[in-house]
Amino acid sequence: MKKAEMKPYKEMLLSLRSRLRGDVTTMADVALNKTRSESNGDLSSMPIHMADIGSDNYEQEFTLSMMESEESTLEAVEAALERIEDRSYGACEDCGKAIRKTRLKAIPYTPLCIQCASKREQ
Repeated sequence: MKKAEMKPYKEMLLSLRSRLRGDVTTMADVALNKTRSESNGDLSSMPIHMADIGSDNYEQEFTLSMMESEESTLEAVEAALERIEDRSYGACEDCGKAIRKTRLKAIPYTPLCIQCASKREQ
């Protein structure tokens, strides 16, 4: 792929990276820094119901799981930006063939063509 052809993909990836970094930071703050009482504004020392603690734990685990997924996507975006820099972007890492532009528009950080991605999923 020519450098001029890579420019729109690079812009998409930079925008996605910026959004993901903000999302991960926000989720980390929510999941790790606030208790239920702090988030509700209740700073009294009244005991909390056990069901509330269970809900808090579930919400924290769910948020941490989402963070992990977003961090994984962020790593893929970073790798795609590196491929743009070394001019290997747009070529499948497995077979070396060009990845279709429609696939790159849908998933700009993908390192695989649709055929190789399908093979890996099986």
